Amino acid sequence: MIAILERINQLAKKANEVGLTEIEKTEQTDLRKEYLQIFRGSVKSILLNATIYDPHGDDVTPEKLRKEQAQLVKNEFNFCLISLIKQS
Repeated sequence: MIAILERINQLAKKANEVGLTEIEKTEQTDLRKEYLQIFRGSVKSILLNATIYDPHGDDVTPEKLRKEQAQLVKNEFNFCLISLIKQS
């Protein structure tokens, strides 16, 4: 991801100084999309592993997030089960 950011910054600097060719503009757009996809995936991963507590220590994790977390656990269990079956 760092390499993507470095290239995005290089292209941004060049765009401000001398401008970009059409190929470079396309590359910049593609890199920005890729970076956002990686970033959003990271945020989603963090949220799917979070539990939210109020000041009294009560679990107030939203139901929608709990459902997503349960689905993730179910998918991971199924993946492990399928892997074990294939190894047999």
